[in-house]
Amino acid sequence: MTSDQPKSKMGRQACLLGLLALVINGQCTYSPEPDQRWMLPPGWVSLGRVDPEEELSLTFALKQQNLERLTELVQAVSDPSSPRYGKYLTLEDVSELVQPSPLTLHTVQKWLLAAGARNCHSVTTQDFLTCRLSVWQAELLLPGAEFHRYVGGPTETHVVRSPHPYQLPQALAPHVDFVGGLHRFPPTSSLRQRPEPQGGKTVGLHLGVTPSVLRRRYNLTAQDVGSGTTNNSQACAQFLEQYFHDSDLTEFMRLFGGDFAHQASVARVVGKQGRGRAGIEASLDVEYLMSAGANISTWVYSSPGRHEAQEPFLQWLLLLSNESTLPHVHTVSYGDDEDSLSSIYIQRVNTEFMKAAARGLTLLFASGDTGAGCWSVSGRHKFRPSFPASSPYVTTVGGTSFRNPFLITNEVVDYISGGGFSNVFPQPSYQEEAVAQFLKSSSHLPPSSYFNASGRAYPDVAALSDGYWVVSNKVPIPWVSGTSASTPVFGGILSLINEHRILNGRPPLGFLNPRLYQQHGAGLFDVTHGCHESCLNEEVEGQGFCSGPGWDPVTGWGTPNFPALLKTLLNP
Repeated sequence: MTSDQPKSKMGRQACLLGLLALVINGQCTYSPEPDQRWMLPPGWVSLGRVDPEEELSLTFALKQQNLERLTELVQAVSDPSSPRYGKYLTLEDVSELVQPSPLTLHTVQKWLLAAGARNCHSVTTQDFLTCRLSVWQAELLLPGAEFHRYVGGPTETHVVRSPHPYQLPQALAPHVDFVGGLHRFPPTSSLRQRPEPQGGKTVGLHLGVTPSVLRRRYNLTAQDVGSGTTNNSQACAQFLEQYFHDSDLTEFMRLFGGDFAHQASVARVVGKQGRGRAGIEASLDVEYLMSAGANISTWVYSSPGRHEAQEPFLQWLLLLSNESTLPHVHTVSYGDDEDSLSSIYIQRVNTEFMKAAARGLTLLFASGDTGAGCWSVSGRHKFRPSFPASSPYVTTVGGTSFRNPFLITNEVVDYISGGGFSNVFPQPSYQEEAVAQFLKSSSHLPPSSYFNASGRAYPDVAALSDGYWVVSNKVPIPWVSGTSASTPVFGGILSLINEHRILNGRPPLGFLNPRLYQQHGAGLFDVTHGCHESCLNEEVEGQGFCSGPGWDPVTGWGTPNFPALLKTLLNP
């Protein structure tokens, strides 16, 4: 973006003040995210106001077009009964469909140029614009914003955020969804290292979940690996200020990968890989995606946020909108409480998932590690759904444990497995029958005031989430637990199925849910015992939903039985 902008700071400021004088007072501004809840996360502290001359990088989400048509196309390419099944759109097709109107592009660019924004760059779909502004320019551009620096998290991450809501000129309401880089903090890992269960020192018992344990439980043979002859690929995305190390992957495969063919290294890292200590979550994602989806080309999206004012998750979404060729399966362990996010932000991110689904990408998200969750609304307890787990356009993965922690047995609910019903998204048609059956047949339903029975219900599937071995900083670490473990495992198994589909001339699976529910969970081990955690009060006494036959909001349809799931999903 270029312009004959005023050259001096005073000239730019005068220009900007003149532009904004008309809109700051009275009814001429509006708040795009009035319901965005501001709360400083635990462990974060403010370091005070940011220097007015410091530079920020802000992302403007521009209004898209033809979203009803996008919805129809996602349904058509994802429904096996549709003649358009598997006929995915290219990135260019999606761009032509949803890109903002010329009026939106012109209006927003003119507004930003007048404010002195510089180094603006867009994405292929033209619906995001990222620009650099100084703090004083940004605070004038976005009345109400006041930028502070915060530090927190396990790695003492620095971010710049505004604790106050921002306003936009009313004239921009038809053109801008929200501005990224003001409110939302980086996620924190919910992985736990549990104490070793007692009684496991007997010969013949395993001492934690490893690739060989997973392969035995899910019926993967040594031949169930990628062929190395296709363009099949898979990816995990990381938003924490932590990284994986190639040396950890090498050591992990030396210890645990001896009985199956596998790739020695990550094929591509997209984004910035730090030089610091490896993080357990980053190590886990890579090690188990590459051992479940063995011998398949693997990418890592490393998006800690290249600038303190960037939102790492939003940066990942921008990458998806800017790459024509992407891995077929993406596994993500990111989540926030639904109620902590603005409705416009949630709806826009959901649209980004629809864009991915239209292109035939399979997005898998961890269901979370707080069971049904809990929060108090006007003195009344309710369950607390998580997003993006609650999006109707992703496949959400819950967690299970072995019935006997030292034997490869049937699985039961892992009590931390996230699940429930969205308070934002209505129930998609593909799952109405399954959810109605659960609500009718469950003998352990919580009081109806605790959940929205007509909302999008999740998870959709599950896998083991308890007691993993991970190598991080060259140290084997036992008993690591969380749905951050189950998600890459399920993703890797879907990548193996994509391998067979591609070799048979079929398209990749794409958005899985319509097919998954039509086939009533065929190819999955049904998990029928156990409940997850929730509110610790007298009414529910810490118990959320319980699993049962068929689909349930704790483990979905169940865990993978690879030969049966391959047979179910191979054709058409």
